[in-house]
Order: sequence, then C-alpha cells, then structure tokens
Amino acid sequence: MRDQQTNPGADAPRQSQGASEPTPEFPAHKQDPPGLEAEMTPAPRYRAPRYKAAGKLTGKAALITGGDSGIGRAVAVLYAREGADVAIVHLPEEHRDAEETRRAVEAEGRACLLLPGDLRDAEFCRDVVARTVAEFGKLNILVSNAAYLNSKLELEQLTADDWDRTFKTNVYACFHLVMAALPHLGQGDAIIATATEEALKGSDTMIDYAASKAALITFIKSIASHLARRGIRANVVAPGPTWTVLNNSDPHMPREGLVHLGDETPLGRPAQPEELAPAYVYFASEADSSFTVGEVLAVTGGETDTR
Repeated sequence: MRDQQTNPGADAPRQSQGASEPTPEFPAHKQDPPGLEAEMTPAPRYRAPRYKAAGKLTGKAALITGGDSGIGRAVAVLYAREGADVAIVHLPEEHRDAEETRRAVEAEGRACLLLPGDLRDAEFCRDVVARTVAEFGKLNILVSNAAYLNSKLELEQLTADDWDRTFKTNVYACFHLVMAALPHLGQGDAIIATATEEALKGSDTMIDYAASKAALITFIKSIASHLARRGIRANVVAPGPTWTVLNNSDPHMPREGLVHLGDETPLGRPAQPEELAPAYVYFASEADSSFTVGEVLAVTGGETDTR
C-alpha cells in the first residue's frame, strides 16, 4: 500500500493529489460500530494541505452532523479555513474524534461547538439547531451528513429494527434538522445532504442504507424549489467509496472488502475525506453555486454506472 504523511512537505505541490493518496491493500482491522477514526490505519486524510482558501464563508456559521470524523470532519476543517464557525453533532462515544475535529477547526482560527447526542431523537435535532444559533447568533449552512450503515450479505439479515434505525438516522434526522433550521436560514444560505453513489443505482449489500439515501436525495430535490424561493440553496453530495470509519465499522462488511475498498474504481482506490470536502464548500459558497439548486454532485472516482 502506498502511503505518505498526512501533511506533505515542501515538495508536495509537485505531486498530484491522487498520486499521494493511500491505495489498497489496506489492513484488515475492523472496529465495532460506531468506531473511531483515531483507531484507523492508515488514518483518513482530512487536512487538505493543498486546498487554498479564499474567504468564501467568512462570517458564516455551519452545523455539520457526523462532523467528528470522516467526510464531516474534513468539511468542518475546510469551512473553518474559509472563515466559518462550526458546530458538529456526534454520538457521545465519538467524543475522542470530536475533540480532534475541534482542535483542527480552532487551529484554523475559528470556533467549534461540540453537540453530542442521538439524531434519531427529533427533540435533539431541534435542540442542536437552537444551540448552534445561541452560540453563534446565526445559522447559514446545514450539512446533514451523519449516517448509519449495516450491510447485509443476505436478504434475510435485514430486520425491521435495522431498517427503522437506518431511516431514522439517515432520513428522518435530515427532515427534523431542516424544519428546525428554516426559521434561521435566509438569502444566500445553504442546506447540503450527504447521500451515496449506491442511492443512484441500488446495492445488493447496502440495502437499507442505499434505500434511505435514495429517499434523502428525493427529499432534498422535492424541497429545493420551495427553499429556492427563499434564497436558500439545497443540494446533495453523493460520494463513492471513501476511507472512513463508517466503512471500517460496518458489521457485515467482509474483511476482504475492507482490504480492497475502492479498488473497483477507475482510480483504483477509495477517496480520502479531504477529496470530498471541496464539493461541500462549492455548495455552501454563494459565490460558487448561486445558480445550483436541487442537484446531486457524484464524487465517485470515475464510477459512472449509476443505473
């Protein structure tokens, strides 16, 4: 497996981003859910040292669910680099990862509010919006990113309880967050949801996960026109295989699948979180996406089969 330091040295700009990212085979070490990014090898890349900020989010306040690790952490760091204060929602058992994200955001010179709890609780969803507004005096960007994944190798493994948990985490939480955020969002603000390429084509293993993310896409597309009339842009990022703790702690993912994660893509590897984060900056920045509403940006490493 090819790997280099998280923070490349002075010679890094001479090498392309893709050429420096880790490739399979990966270690077969798996974690029990929800897992910790702090215990992954190699550590997911989130610092995006080649990314150059331009003050696109100066004075903004963002709320990111699942911001303790993975894509959410990388987004939090780039938002802070672009000038935004950030609140991140995480499970209480993910506190160690959340503290690392807070340190990274504060290193960019911005404030970071940690909000531990379970997004399946509608009242908690409303509370995190209220606490973000109370802390920062505003809310401009809502990123519904937290997810639950428990793959099924056989259809009979799919239970009603797991289906319920998946939809409450991946879809219902987004609904409750959006409705709570509406009174605080206005002209130039943004809502961004994280889906998956599996939502665009279905999955014979990520059955309830793919179904929930497809519902999430349709929800965002359905409310996008309503929000646009208020000057609020709603869009979706659909990542391909990504080196995150969500995959690392998927109970039914075979170890062999983890070892070879992403090797089916034309790039022959999974994305690193730092490669996904700029898509969220694009959707959050009115300077970049003022005419982009109700769209799905698929960042898949070249996988184009989304039938």
